[in-house]
Amino acid sequence: MSSPTTYRFSFGPWNISTGADPFGPTVRNEMEYARKLKAYKELGFDAVQFHDDDIVPADLDWQATLRGTAEVKKILDGEGLFVEIIAPRLWEDPRTVDGAFTANNPADRKYAIDRAKRCADLAREVGCKNYVLWLAREGTYIREAKCAKTAHARIVDAWNALLEHDKEIRIMGEAKPNEPVDHAYLPTVGHMMAIGYKTIDPSRSGVLIETAHSLLAGLDPADDMAFALFHDKLWSVHLNDQNGLKYDQDKVFGSVDLRRAFNQVWVLEKAGYGKNGECVGLDVKAMRTTTFEDSTLHLANSRTMFLRLLDIVRSVDEKQVEELRAARKYEQLEMLILNTLMGKKN
Repeated sequence: MSSPTTYRFSFGPWNISTGADPFGPTVRNEMEYARKLKAYKELGFDAVQFHDDDIVPADLDWQATLRGTAEVKKILDGEGLFVEIIAPRLWEDPRTVDGAFTANNPADRKYAIDRAKRCADLAREVGCKNYVLWLAREGTYIREAKCAKTAHARIVDAWNALLEHDKEIRIMGEAKPNEPVDHAYLPTVGHMMAIGYKTIDPSRSGVLIETAHSLLAGLDPADDMAFALFHDKLWSVHLNDQNGLKYDQDKVFGSVDLRRAFNQVWVLEKAGYGKNGECVGLDVKAMRTTTFEDSTLHLANSRTMFLRLLDIVRSVDEKQVEELRAARKYEQLEMLILNTLMGKKN
């Protein structure tokens, strides 16, 4: 019998924020960057998720970029941290308001690909081979704005350009159906995986699945994870929670639907996720009312919830589950799970 997985955890520095939202200003002081990185090990985390400009500003020349990256790498090494994923932040520049890879303007598309390649170069400098594409503005507000067939081809072309630029990186597409655009071209995990299979190297093309993004698409995140795991394409996750089909809320994992969170942990654990070095990534926000002193509790709480649910998953009698499945006694199976979640014996 193989030993149980020891999970490693990650989050991005943007998960410790000032609490601003579209309807109001900041409510907490900004935490110093080095202090954010120091908080990782204190909270029980092992790895950092980065956007390119979380490391250095995107407009620096390459020599200044190398100096800045070396400074960040020194801090990471001093804290005993590694970089799990890196992603180009392609959605905040004025040149990407109409999309990045799918923009109608050729100069804007070139900017997006150039910046995406630079991000791959940054990944090499910090020793990271996991590259994430969240295609935030690859979509439309009105469908007539772009040729959708051409847009999909442009996404594949950009993906291929990155695979050719760096022969070591693995690219993970992160699907989301809406926000910031009304309609994304690759709204689900299935869409994203289909694009990966069309690239020049499907073996280096996979997905990162975020709980909330699956829910926004009206799908079950555990089923999305299982689908990707079946294809050996689930290389990272962003766990959080969500109150229905709203904006992206990034709530503490398990805080809305405990059974839904249980099923995500169940699927990951049963499939052996983490045994090849994958991290349990979090993408969660503190509540707006949270004080500066408590502005990392949402991260600690999400990690705690995962580990507690993991204990519950491992406590379930698999033989009993299989017997109930075989007999199609799903009422009894459901009660077995509910009792387990509630700490009841029967």
